[in-house]
Amino acid sequence: SGWAAGMDANLKRLGAVVSLSVIDRDLATPAASPANGDRYIVPAAATGVWAGRTDQIAVRIAGVWEYHVPKIGWTCFVEDEGVLSVYKATGWSTGIAV
Repeated sequence: SGWAAGMDANLKRLGAVVSLSVIDRDLATPAASPANGDRYIVPAAATGVWAGRTDQIAVRIAGVWEYHVPKIGWTCFVEDEGVLSVYKATGWSTGIAV
């Protein structure tokens, strides 16, 4: 009936934001060779396909970028900085070392 394809896509989306961790949050240009599952917080100065997506979570799914608008209170581990960041009305916090 085709339900499996829709369910698979929804599970990938859920996996993109639950226990959220991103590779980087100050990379202005999308990675040249991203792997499926790679996640980034899009910075204000982003270019290319990330332009206009400030503070959103860019997730590579099935070879394309998908974007998720964060909600106030989302917590994210920023891998390259080793910090936790919280999304507030003013954007992502600077981070708490962990």
